[in-house]
Amino acid sequence: MRYKYYLAVITAFSIWGFFSLVLKSLDAFPAFDILIYRAVTSVFIMLLVVVFLRPKTLRKNIQLFRTISKKNQQSIVIINLLSGLFLALNWFIFIYVMNNVSVSATSLAYLICPILTMVLAYLILKEKLFKIQWISVALSLISCLLLSLGNFMDLFYSMIIAFTYAIYLVLQRKNQEMDRFLVLTFQIGVAVVLLIPFTPSYISNIEKTTFFYAIIALIAVVFTIVPMYLNIYALKGLNSAIVGIFIYLNPIINFLLAVFYFKEHISFLQGLSFSLIAVSVIIFNIPNFRKQIKKRKATHIKI
Repeated sequence: MRYKYYLAVITAFSIWGFFSLVLKSLDAFPAFDILIYRAVTSVFIMLLVVVFLRPKTLRKNIQLFRTISKKNQQSIVIINLLSGLFLALNWFIFIYVMNNVSVSATSLAYLICPILTMVLAYLILKEKLFKIQWISVALSLISCLLLSLGNFMDLFYSMIIAFTYAIYLVLQRKNQEMDRFLVLTFQIGVAVVLLIPFTPSYISNIEKTTFFYAIIALIAVVFTIVPMYLNIYALKGLNSAIVGIFIYLNPIINFLLAVFYFKEHISFLQGLSFSLIAVSVIIFNIPNFRKQIKKRKATHIKI
């Protein structure tokens, strides 16, 4: 049954949709401080889990890695090194754009990313897209263009952020051999190693309070480890295009929070764009819903 994979991806991006509620409590701290502490804390917690709670899984995967061919070993290592690289690039560029360009550019990246993921999955992985799903891609593209009107530079930076995460998602589709949690631990570890050299230049001298560390721990577990694990777990049973389209849950939830919780003013153009996105998500998944219905009917007939 693929329902568990759908539940995983929906839960992952829904969690990230509420990320702003937690980040608001750390608005006194620079973005890079939050980023580096989040990454280091995440990998530290994950290493503790791997070593003390999952030692059998660790030994089993080490043995599995040793038994596979040298070519496959190299492929696994390269894919996960690249995954860590694109994860680090995505996090770093996201913070840079948020601090030096605009917050709206980072929000727009969440909208562009599914389109790039679908197109890259189609071009690189040869994942099939039905005609109706291309209509969904077109609607998504139109909504992004509407939101970028008069903000070409925002669109440019958003494309870079979206591209790095889209590549990361596509790589995970080719990354199915090893345990999902171990893979994620390695990837975040690589990201931390790549981010650490930037720390002396970008870290601030602001005193870190107990509250800061408590929220960072919450972010590391609830908004990093859990959703990222669910994300790569979903890619075990769903193709990259399907997982990519659910990224829209993130900005849609952000949009609803902005309107109903933060009471922000939303223009007609923004409302129209997000409505088109919601419609595109439904349209994109119509073939998958039809497929599941046919399977259930076939099972019922056999019984």
